Amino acid sequence: MTKTPWPRLTYDQAMKEYGNDKPDLRKNKKDKNELAFCWVLDFPLFTKQTKEDFFHGAGKKLAPSHHMFTAPKEEDIKLLDKDPLKVKSYQHDMVLNGVEIGGGSIRIHDPKIQKKIFELIGFNKKQKEQFSHFLSALEYGVPPHGGIAPGIDRLVRILLGEDNIREVIAFPMTGETKDLMMGAPSEVSDEQLKELHIKIITDDASQK
Repeated sequence: MTKTPWPRLTYDQAMKEYGNDKPDLRKNKKDKNELAFCWVLDFPLFTKQTKEDFFHGAGKKLAPSHHMFTAPKEEDIKLLDKDPLKVKSYQHDMVLNGVEIGGGSIRIHDPKIQKKIFELIGFNKKQKEQFSHFLSALEYGVPPHGGIAPGIDRLVRILLGEDNIREVIAFPMTGETKDLMMGAPSEVSDEQLKELHIKIITDDASQK
């Protein structure tokens, strides 16, 4: 059985009380028949940027915590200029027994705020131009919108008491992320790479 309504924890509460943002609220964690759902809300809008972040550039040090279209909480918009790392977002995760089984957010519908987010994560002029059509669409006015993407395979794994998610996927990849049914990954022809404007650069030093 599961407790209803599901507990609602803020990100800060979860981190302080459980040390992670996917808390396991079961009373007896060895009892596989116990289901403990909860919601985790109010995630940070930004994290500190690392060299591996896709958005690295322009000397900025911020990266989206969820994605760059996640809306900041209305009461925190004023912090975007003052202290962006303190801004909370309208991101929501659904957690079951310490596993995230769903996640989503409310999207930005104000073009001014979206432009501000692009600036804070260090978008250069070319990157901004790639989303000019999106910003133009927002100028016409769109309603607040959002949603959640449930991980049905994760839920089924827990309900069946399986330890590995591959046990509930019809054609799972191997532990080395190989797809035996599709024979992937496989070599790509030069023609295919040229069509996609992709160039493979090998590290000559590693080949020696």
